[in-house]
Amino acid sequence: MIMIHCYKLSGYNIVLDTPSGCVHSVDDVAYDAIRIYENEGEAGVLSKIGEQYPDLPDEEIASLISDIRELEGSGKLFSADEFSGMVEKARSAPLKALCLNVSHMCNMACGYCFAGRGEYRGKGKLMPLETAVRAIDFLIESSGPRKNLYVDFFGGEPLLNFGVVKKTVEYARGAERTSGKRFRFTLTTNGLLIDDDVIDFANREMDNVVLSLDGRPEVNDASRRLPGGAGAYDAVVPKFRKLVESRGGKNYYIRGTYTSGNTDFFNDITHIADLGFTELSMEPVVSPPDAPYALSPGHLPEIFGQYEMLADEMLKREQEGRGFRFYHFMLDLSGGPCLYKRLAGCGAGTEYLAVTPDGELFPCHQFIGNDEFLVGDIYSGIANSALQDEFRGCTIYSREECRACWARMYCSGGCAANAFNASGSISGTYELGCELFKKRVECAIMMKIGGCII
Repeated sequence: MIMIHCYKLSGYNIVLDTPSGCVHSVDDVAYDAIRIYENEGEAGVLSKIGEQYPDLPDEEIASLISDIRELEGSGKLFSADEFSGMVEKARSAPLKALCLNVSHMCNMACGYCFAGRGEYRGKGKLMPLETAVRAIDFLIESSGPRKNLYVDFFGGEPLLNFGVVKKTVEYARGAERTSGKRFRFTLTTNGLLIDDDVIDFANREMDNVVLSLDGRPEVNDASRRLPGGAGAYDAVVPKFRKLVESRGGKNYYIRGTYTSGNTDFFNDITHIADLGFTELSMEPVVSPPDAPYALSPGHLPEIFGQYEMLADEMLKREQEGRGFRFYHFMLDLSGGPCLYKRLAGCGAGTEYLAVTPDGELFPCHQFIGNDEFLVGDIYSGIANSALQDEFRGCTIYSREECRACWARMYCSGGCAANAFNASGSISGTYELGCELFKKRVECAIMMKIGGCII
């Protein structure tokens, strides 16, 4: 099992101790010595470091070995992974979140949409209010002792069913008083229907708003199109600006997608930042490997370079007082997700479920439309407990690839839907996604080090 990860980035020599999460920024001699020590111990360091650095005095080599031993003894280097016994508790938590697909219809026709242009392999449909209300009750009933509950209004385009969204939130606020629960809501929208009423409601009730934009006008409009074929950039950017400016610092994200058509997505992220937005995300497209816009292993060198350029640019802009945040570089080295979250991941199928307009339950929105993953419904509850147990069993220790990966405590096993689409099993892995994630973590750690030095 991999215990350390050593890499060089932006002039830094970085050593990550995987189980403990300790990060060390070291000079060239220490970097080489740690890598030798991992495989050959003190004797290897004594012989090889002397050869590599002939001008280095013997007493400095001895001191270096002593420092490595001290870090090892204190659990900060080559530490033991002692967490496998905690997996059962990590997957035993009750339901805490629902993705409420209030609309299986969309007013856009995005070329890469995983949901079949919002209809999820079915017919266009809006969720009735009684279904949404029942979903809120189901979440309360299934949440056990949890106090904080989460609902994401999703689609298709949820603002096509805005009346139901508003009345559902109103119902949930009333239920807070009788249940002792506290709801936090997110709205994910393409922005076409944003108006003053939506803005006022979102600023009052939504803890987070996710706004879809892919970057430069020509990039955005190549994929994010209106049904008639026109691009959506000019229609949504002014609305996004107005909403964000009015939120008074409340959470939001501009969320983009990059494909094989814009593997230079550094330019799209910086374009969005230059528009004045500071909370950004840019996700790799989810697609069949034969799709014309699909990413492939051949794209990785360029994509890695884009992430490295982005990390350097973000440090530069932060120093200049015009920084922005990028979701995949947000890494808390002193705290971060709890241990159980690190072991078991997002909770799809157990702590998190998606609800269709008919009230069916799926492990997450990416599984909707595939009846193999129908878990149950909000009226009768969980019917396929064996499937839920399968999701519960997906941890960083249930996959051989994860057990041998230095990034396992950061990705928590990755996305089950991506794993299924890539390998045919939720217990498999999505190799391309793994490589992208590891590069993002490397950049995020480097930024922490670079930011401290600045």
